Amino acid sequence: MESEVKKKTFFSKILRIFLWLCAFGLLGLILIFAVGKYVQKSQSDKIQTSMTEIPVEAPPRIAIVLGARVWGDGSASHVLYDRVLTAVELYRAGRVKKLLMSGDNPTAEYDEPTAMKRTAMELGVPESDIILDFAGRRTYDTCWRAKEIFEVKKAIIVTQEFHQARSLYLCNNLGVDSIGITANRRTYLGERRWAMREFLSRFGAWFEMNFYSFDPIGGEKEPIQQ
Repeated sequence: MESEVKKKTFFSKILRIFLWLCAFGLLGLILIFAVGKYVQKSQSDKIQTSMTEIPVEAPPRIAIVLGARVWGDGSASHVLYDRVLTAVELYRAGRVKKLLMSGDNPTAEYDEPTAMKRTAMELGVPESDIILDFAGRRTYDTCWRAKEIFEVKKAIIVTQEFHQARSLYLCNNLGVDSIGITANRRTYLGERRWAMREFLSRFGAWFEMNFYSFDPIGGEKEPIQQ
């Protein structure tokens, strides 16, 4: 009899712990969802899909082109190529005069900014108007370094639609007055998976801005004249 009571008490405790864990998990999902919606909504009016929607300003904004995957031969992936091509079109249209290519370069064999520069030059942009940031490990790092290292005041963020809200949220909150243009030019492999991951990443961006951020790579100032 006593053993049965102990068993019931034990299982009752396990059930309570399980229910509490479910409740905390549900609250966590609700919080992530709410923050993701907030980040998206707060930047939605800054995202443009057409070149004609981008104003001609004096001095012109800097195009910040966000890095993405590079193929094994060092060439830009479809996602990255489309970002660079969109930035080049901004350049041709006179919306920007400088392209800041920011991406990851963890090894000599993997180099996003150099692939971006090579692509832009092949599309007709002179080398003198391309600036490379080899320490853009994450979107947060890119925005922080644009402000603190390159002293960018106003920018146009060039990336795909799924990535725009978080990029603009970070850059605008880190002191770079930013608008965005979407670089969607085709259907990308894994696009749905990226969109789901991005929803979680928006929560991470909000958390970094409001609670704790990892230190970006610093360095000497390299001001871009606007």
